[in-house]
Amino acid sequence: MNAQNTSAGILSALMACTGGAMMVITAAQRLELTTAALVSWLFIVYVFGGGLNLWLTLHYKIPFAGAHSITAAAFLSTSAMQVSLPELVGSYLMAGAIIAVLGLTGIFNKLLELIPRPLIDAMLAGLILHYVVDIVPVFQQSPLVAGLAILGFFLTPKLSKALPPLLGVLVFGLIGLFIVYSFPEAVPIPFSLPQFVVPQFSAANLLSLALPLAILVISNDLAVALAALKKNGFDPPANKTIVASGIGTVMASFFGGQALNIGGMMTALCSSEEAGEKSQRYKAAIVSSVLVILFGLFSWKLIVLIQMLPGYFIALLTGFSLVGVLLGSLQSAFKETQFKYSVLFAFVISIANVSFFGISSAVWSLLIGALAAKLLKEGNEKVRSV
Repeated sequence: MNAQNTSAGILSALMACTGGAMMVITAAQRLELTTAALVSWLFIVYVFGGGLNLWLTLHYKIPFAGAHSITAAAFLSTSAMQVSLPELVGSYLMAGAIIAVLGLTGIFNKLLELIPRPLIDAMLAGLILHYVVDIVPVFQQSPLVAGLAILGFFLTPKLSKALPPLLGVLVFGLIGLFIVYSFPEAVPIPFSLPQFVVPQFSAANLLSLALPLAILVISNDLAVALAALKKNGFDPPANKTIVASGIGTVMASFFGGQALNIGGMMTALCSSEEAGEKSQRYKAAIVSSVLVILFGLFSWKLIVLIQMLPGYFIALLTGFSLVGVLLGSLQSAFKETQFKYSVLFAFVISIANVSFFGISSAVWSLLIGALAAKLLKEGNEKVRSV
């Protein structure tokens, strides 16, 4: 183990344990879950998610890193309102089964080709745009905190390119809070083991929740991770990795976890040159996974600290944690001019976040976008050139 392995592993873990954790907590609040359900959710996705990536790393000597899908958590907090916990669990389970089947059959690439990638990116950008927009009202509620947070966002990368901008938002924002905010007394909560939940299934949730969840995990986590590994000279067992994530998601679902999977950006960092010599980069993933597991074990303490923070600060952290995802999704969605109208339709429908006939806006976004692309014959030139 050397300094490069260790620093890359720490930064990888920070991706999951800052913005990822905030997204889960925000989703749990919007879904009106109990504190016990939130503790269970955090415990299962971090302890078991870190464990899954640790096992894959040690077994294949390939740098797999991750915990859960932040984009899946963002999707749930906008599209799963008024859905009971058993129904959520049933949707997670179905999503995991879909992922596992796609891995076992080896046809997930062919299925993804049915939905042009720009449409998936447009749908994701529409879903998370609300969170980034919520940063703006914070400047009215607390100009000092918001000002320091955005200063930290831009200043931190200039101090060190290795540090994530969100870390600057957190540190500088907390400095502002200590100046202008009176923290309430901490209310401790007891530790509890993950709670088993009996799932409930419905065809509506299969279409509105399970299918979009599976698409998001595969396209924005698994596909990104596998592509990054190949780019950095590794030969990952793609189908086995997908199956492992699917089975992990099924197992996590029974305890309220939305996904266990290989992380896209976390794996990209641990497999890059920044993690040291190629033969030793798996050690960066070991560091990342161990830290993620430790975070999950003590996440119930984190909830106490979160409850002491004002709502506008939570919105600030959540929004900034998704800035990079939003920027990447927008760039990917709109750079392909052959899909300009279908991408626009998908983006606008996703932003509207309105369900029809019990089907979420995310599904309508993809369906109408794909239909528009077909009717307008968008993307045909690209298909012919392949």
